[in-house]
Amino acid sequence: MQVTAAQIAQLLNGTIEGNPEAIINTFSKIEEAGPQSLCFIANPKYIPYLYSSPAAVVVVAKDFVAEKAFTTTLIRVEDAYAAFAQLLQMYETITGAKKKKGIETQSFVADTAKVDETAYIGAFSYISAGAVIGKNVQISPNVFIGEQVVIADNTVIHPMVSIYKDCKVGANVIIHSGTVIGSDGFGFAPKADGTYDKVPQIGNVIIEDHVEIGANTCIDRATMGATVIKAGVKLDNLLQIAHNVEIGSNTVIAAQTGISGSTKLGANCVIGGQAGIVGHITLANGTKINAQSGVSKTIKQEGTAISGSPAFDYKSEVKSQIVFRQLPEMLDRINKLEAELKALIEKNS
Repeated sequence: MQVTAAQIAQLLNGTIEGNPEAIINTFSKIEEAGPQSLCFIANPKYIPYLYSSPAAVVVVAKDFVAEKAFTTTLIRVEDAYAAFAQLLQMYETITGAKKKKGIETQSFVADTAKVDETAYIGAFSYISAGAVIGKNVQISPNVFIGEQVVIADNTVIHPMVSIYKDCKVGANVIIHSGTVIGSDGFGFAPKADGTYDKVPQIGNVIIEDHVEIGANTCIDRATMGATVIKAGVKLDNLLQIAHNVEIGSNTVIAAQTGISGSTKLGANCVIGGQAGIVGHITLANGTKINAQSGVSKTIKQEGTAISGSPAFDYKSEVKSQIVFRQLPEMLDRINKLEAELKALIEKNS
């Protein structure tokens, strides 16, 4: 790949500050850039690298103001991060491997399964009875697809994924390695003798279009009905999504988060890593949960930001952190005041 700054600016509808003929042949992080690198800065912490960077071109926000001199060419855009993502998508489309077609001989496809002729089934994969595999679906080696599973067009399933019976996967979905979809929900009824009866989990999982699911994530099937992941949701690695959970469209959830049964998340929520959410509550659209927060109550107000464990209003929690850090000094002051008060009392008694 070899392009000029002017060509990139045209693709991004950006404006150039510097040399429009600067040559680019690779993408790089700003701190690792070479003389023909294309980089971007969206996070202010990386701005200092710009002033010494040999990069050919750096994509920045249109309102970026430099505090020192620099030699690289800038392309100013509305949103630097979104623009760079757009470029990487174009690059992947141009340079990525072509989609495969056909069924490799070491795989098993049941007689009653329907696999579109444009789909690819990798070696040692197992496609169960009644499964339906859509157009241009890419199923990597060592994938298990259960009975009556439906996978819509252009979905990509990476190695070692298991999708249990009756689950539905939409179009343009990406599921990364090791993920399990449709395993039993955690349902056990306690008995008088202290043992437990397993509650059969007879529902399924429905994953709508344009969802991406990271590696080693587990999404449990519903006890009855469906566990639903709505369109545009992005799930990180190592998540636990329990039975009958519903995740609203375009919600993003970071790694090691756990969501308990029957909880409903609204659209466009943002959940930080290692958050824990109890069961049978509802989170309003646009809820933002800070990393390592524990959420135990329904959130009704859209756009609410919360933090802490138990989680509460984000701004209040930040103020509490400031007070908490000052506790040792505050204790010293209290001890001194008590000593002075005691001395005054003794003096006047």
